Amino acid sequence: MSLRLRLALFGAGVVALALVVFGLLLYALLSRSAVTNQDDALRARSTQAVASLSDSPAKGAARPVAPSDLRTSADVFVEIFDPGWSVLYSTAVMNGSPPQVSAKLRAEAQTAYLSGVYETENGFRLYAVAYRDGYVVTGQSTRVLQSNLSGVVAFLVISGSLALLAATLASWLVAGRALAPLKSVAVAAEEIGRTRDFGRRLPPRRSRDEVARLTASFNQMLSRLQDAFESQRRFVADASHELRTPLTTIQGNAGLLASRSVSEDVRQAAVADVVQESGRMARLVDRLLTLARADSGLQLHLVAVPLKPVVDEVCRQAAAAHPREKLRVETGDASVDGDEDALRQLLWILLDNAFRYASSAVEVRLYTEAGWARVLVGDDGPGVAAGDGARIFERFYRADPSRGGSHSGLGLSIASWIVAQHRGRILATESTLGGASFVVDLPLLPAS
Repeated sequence: MSLRLRLALFGAGVVALALVVFGLLLYALLSRSAVTNQDDALRARSTQAVASLSDSPAKGAARPVAPSDLRTSADVFVEIFDPGWSVLYSTAVMNGSPPQVSAKLRAEAQTAYLSGVYETENGFRLYAVAYRDGYVVTGQSTRVLQSNLSGVVAFLVISGSLALLAATLASWLVAGRALAPLKSVAVAAEEIGRTRDFGRRLPPRRSRDEVARLTASFNQMLSRLQDAFESQRRFVADASHELRTPLTTIQGNAGLLASRSVSEDVRQAAVADVVQESGRMARLVDRLLTLARADSGLQLHLVAVPLKPVVDEVCRQAAAAHPREKLRVETGDASVDGDEDALRQLLWILLDNAFRYASSAVEVRLYTEAGWARVLVGDDGPGVAAGDGARIFERFYRADPSRGGSHSGLGLSIASWIVAQHRGRILATESTLGGASFVVDLPLLPAS
């Protein structure tokens, strides 16, 4: 069932409920009013009869020439009874004789001597009142009430049906008009999903209703999807490009090794190239997996970590791995909320980057400043060109040819993600050694 039909039926249901409640209340009011009017008429007729009897006694009163037949007549009739409840006078007959009253009405009429009593019996509404020589009873068929109320019910049914039909039609039209913009959004979303045209946008609406907000949110979502799609496409293209070079080298050297007409020196060089390029591919794939986990929403588990031993150990290992460059290390005490393995990976990325471009020296400093634990890794290499300070943290970005090489361009992206997971900040500046310097600030623990 469509949303438009559900809305139309809901509107019709609300109107139907309102009509039913209104009809019941009106019927009850009119029914009570009709009974009251009938009772007033009976009381007035009995008052007239009593007044007439007071002027001329009822005994020996002449009978009406043509009393009405209550089987067909709905007029008010009058009966006069003596103290023993024998009929003295009647303006109506039932089956050829004056109608009789029940013992209950007689008893109540004797009790309520002046006020009179009402009773409904055998399809008649009766009123009995005592006077000086007996009793006066006036009555009328209840068919009068039923006839009047039947007309009211017929009117309510006909008018209610027409009103319900009009309300259903109005709800259908209003729902269609209200849902038309939503339908255009759905059609546009379906076309965008089919054509992958993430550059398409819905025309903005001038109103400030919910549909306008939905349109704006949908366009914002399309912008984010377009950015993510373009970023993912560039990422796949760059990753393919980075993997193609080592794969080509490995394939070429594998073919060379398969040949029997190569010297031992060439064979050894080919093996070394395969080992080197395989390691490069392994590092690239590992970093790609790290970034994929980051994109999937991986959250690091942070605990209290003392930074000094971590920095000292990583620097000692890096110095052993790069004996040709001089490494200067200055560390102070500082503790942060962090993931120790991720912090080690961060330091290795920054140190590998520094040793790759350093001419002769690399420096590492750890100190505290204004509630931050600051780690500074600098080198005496060519430095970072002006304007590239932010872009070097993008995936596969190359700054300038002097800082090019065979690296993948993913390390600083991973470093930026690790720092963000630690609620810190990272930036590239100029080193005191003359090259590039990467500064990492991490929030200190309160005890630090």
